[in-house]
Amino acid sequence: MCAIYVMSWRIVHDRCASVRAGDLVLSRALPLSTVTGHRAGSPGNDVPALADRSGTPEEEPVPDPRVRRVRRSDVDAVVKLVHELAAYEHASGECTLTSEDLETALFGGRAGGDPRPALFGHVAEVAGEVVGCALWFLNFSTWRGTHGIYLEDLFVRPQHRQAGLGKALLTALAEECVQRGYARLEWSVLDWNEPSIGFYRSLGAVPMEEWTVFRLTDDALASLGASLEG
Repeated sequence: MCAIYVMSWRIVHDRCASVRAGDLVLSRALPLSTVTGHRAGSPGNDVPALADRSGTPEEEPVPDPRVRRVRRSDVDAVVKLVHELAAYEHASGECTLTSEDLETALFGGRAGGDPRPALFGHVAEVAGEVVGCALWFLNFSTWRGTHGIYLEDLFVRPQHRQAGLGKALLTALAEECVQRGYARLEWSVLDWNEPSIGFYRSLGAVPMEEWTVFRLTDDALASLGASLEG
C-alpha cells in the first residue's frame, strides 16, 4: 500500500511511504532527548469536515494544556523548528521550507486558497513561546477501510526536553485518531536512533520491519513524470 504525502521540509508530494498494520505505528528520526517532546477561521488548522466524526476540534479537549492546534500566527516559529530538526539530522541543505510554503499548506495562504488543506499541525507552547511541533496529514488504510494519521515531523527544542512535551504531542494525535475513528498513527524513525525507538516501543508502537520505504524525488521523479510526454 502506497501513500503519497506532503513533506514538510519542501512542500511537495515526493515521498511514497509503504507502512502497514500497527494501531500505533509515529516522524522522522527523533532521539529520546528530542522527543520531550483546524482550519476554523483564525484559531487553528482543521482536518476536513468530511473526516470529522465527533464534532469540531475546537470542541475537543487536548490532553495537555501546553499543546494546541497550530495557528497562522505560529507559522514562522514552526518553520524555525523544522529547520532545527533538519540541522539535527545533518540535512540542513535539504530543508528548503519557507513560511510561505507552510502557511499555504496549512491555511491556503494569505489570500485564502484551498479551504480544505492537506497538512495539519499541533504545537507545544511554554510561557507564550512555541517550543515544539507536530506536523501531520491523513493517509488511508485500504485494509482497515478508514483514515489514519501520518506524523511527518515531531520536534521539541533542547532546552524544553525532558518535560513530557513530546509525549503530550503524540498523545494529542492519538486522541485525534480515537475521537475520529481513525485506525492508525504512523511515522518513520532513522534506524540508528535507538533511544527514540525504545521510547516509541514504550508507547505501544511496533516497527514495520518487513517494509521498506521507496521514494521518487528530484530528477528521478521528473524523469518518470515526463516519460509519457511527447
